[in-house]
Amino acid sequence: MDSVRVDKWMWAVRLFKTRGLAAKACESGRVRAGERVFKASTELRGGELLELPFPDGPGTRIVRVLGLIDKRVGAPEARAACEEVTPEEVVEQRKLWSEARSQRLVGDQGRPTKKNRRALEERRGFFE
Repeated sequence: MDSVRVDKWMWAVRLFKTRGLAAKACESGRVRAGERVFKASTELRGGELLELPFPDGPGTRIVRVLGLIDKRVGAPEARAACEEVTPEEVVEQRKLWSEARSQRLVGDQGRPTKKNRRALEERRGFFE
């Protein structure tokens, strides 16, 4: 295999949960290799260095393409197809963000009351 679609590869190596989310990240212009911005249908070649957003939360990860696969495979094979080269400071910021998020979500309150739930939904834009 000489090349594979970017969205398909990102989904196959488990960087995104669904291929649709991978395509959405590409279409938003956040997946790039240097100055080159990838569309979902862009053909990916081995050895490229991709900058892409984390599926949730802040930060940009950097991944090197080691192997080209176009089908979802087991985790060991997926790890062999890419190499994570994200700087350590980004990884540390990400850990701090996830800890703060989990504390904010869990808290000491437990399950939200009906009033709290409505306030949360209103802030998230579900109700006008």
